[in-house]
Amino acid sequence: MNILITGCNGQLGNEMQLLEQQHPQHRYFNTDVAELDITDRQAIRQFVVDNSIDGIVNCAAYTAVDKAEDNEELCTRLNAEAPAYLAEAIGRRGGWMIQISTDYVFDGTNHTPYTEDEDTCPASVYGKTKLVGELNVQKFCQRSMIIRTAWLYSTFGNNFVKTMIRLGREKTELGVIFDQIGTPTYARDLAAVIFVAINKGIVPGVYHFSNEGVISWYDFTKSIHRLAGITTCHVRPLHTAEYPTPAARPHYSVLDKSKIKQTYGVEVPYWEDSLKECVRKLIS
Repeated sequence: MNILITGCNGQLGNEMQLLEQQHPQHRYFNTDVAELDITDRQAIRQFVVDNSIDGIVNCAAYTAVDKAEDNEELCTRLNAEAPAYLAEAIGRRGGWMIQISTDYVFDGTNHTPYTEDEDTCPASVYGKTKLVGELNVQKFCQRSMIIRTAWLYSTFGNNFVKTMIRLGREKTELGVIFDQIGTPTYARDLAAVIFVAINKGIVPGVYHFSNEGVISWYDFTKSIHRLAGITTCHVRPLHTAEYPTPAARPHYSVLDKSKIKQTYGVEVPYWEDSLKECVRKLIS
């Protein structure tokens, strides 16, 4: 198959590129804004036709959650309109599309893991635009998969793990929120599941994927420092109210992964095992 990967310079896009080497039966078109502007409807149509694209994995998004509150127009273009253009172009060819979405489509008031069929209720511009993107993809591409994920990190780009390692080395004390609960996702694991779906065949619908387990940002930070050998930084637990941000964060965003496990027969790694692998790469 000819597969278009958008956002190839991001965390997930880079991990996809690494795993592509293990799946040489497909031909990949790795693009970022320099190669293909996904906010340009006509450019997408042309690219898809010219390269006989069979499927699209959209890893591109506006992910600056706080900045999105003041940049709603740009956030909408990238998270809501661009997925519609991609879905429309590939839908016309009868192809498939995988759209990456987020736990931010929920408001985080649950106390049990969110399933795919629960009502969405985004509380931020980022969450709202990502939800519209989901709906647009499903509208224009019948063979579409939405994969919602959370707390994404990797060895690439800017993310929480890399930031906590840097701050842990620079500071003697650090305050981290303890009353927001979720599950981290190693982008490498998400990329691996995407390839399982591509190779086994797209089963349309909404899916959830993160690593296994449940922790707070505070616990996550403590584990990052322990695995990175950082012992000189004291980590203090903070309430959300002590660290106000422009965008509202879900207090509870644990995702139920039963559907993707049952549909594709995948075994989801435990969060700490994946974190250990990532930190080892970062500090080696």
